[in-house]
Amino acid sequence: MNNLKISCVIVDDEPMALNLVESYVEKTPFLELKKKCSSAIEAMEFLKSTPVDLLFLDIQMPDLTGIEFSKMLPKDTRVIFTTAFDEYALEGFKVEALDYLLKPFDYAEFLAAANKASTWFNLVKGKQATPVTEEKEFLFVKSEYKQVRIKLADVLYFEGLKDYIKIWLKDNPRPILTLMSLKSLEDELPKTQFMRVHRSFIVSLNNINVIERSQILINDQRITVSDQYKPKFLEFVNGNSFN
Repeated sequence: MNNLKISCVIVDDEPMALNLVESYVEKTPFLELKKKCSSAIEAMEFLKSTPVDLLFLDIQMPDLTGIEFSKMLPKDTRVIFTTAFDEYALEGFKVEALDYLLKPFDYAEFLAAANKASTWFNLVKGKQATPVTEEKEFLFVKSEYKQVRIKLADVLYFEGLKDYIKIWLKDNPRPILTLMSLKSLEDELPKTQFMRVHRSFIVSLNNINVIERSQILINDQRITVSDQYKPKFLEFVNGNSFN
């Protein structure tokens, strides 16, 4: 059920593509078009005074590409890429686009992407509207072209590896691999359940077995608490010690 209006901007240097996406937006009840722009530069100027939730953003444009522009956007502004070139899919994935529409696309494909955005915004804004508890039970991650539901209670730790993250779960000898940064994941995780203890590790506080000097033992895996994160981790340990 779509119960949240999503403000959006369309950015495309092709007038026909711009008008087509505009027509799709206008017949989608939960989308609210704020502006259509023929370049990333024009969109950048508009967004300085009028922040929006979502951009339908062409990738191959003169002066500034959609990929380059997406890296300059505020964290709360999300992107659905539109392009005629499928070789940009991986780049779109790396900048954490909500979806990727390959031209020419019809309204059914557009609506599926818009619904995905609606689900994301309803989850995020619902969480912001009820900040009494930070508890979250699960998250979805993209792995092997699928959206995989991860139950947070089953997570032992997250291991960062360049642009990828390994998600290690209870009773699962093989990790789930997803393409995202450890920093962006850290921002989404409940602070009462997870803590960054190393530039390459976020651990589940509920699943720590042993703490020995500067090391954490979780299911036979030793993880070093680096100096940068040690004060915050020691605060957690001291706050939960009884001797």
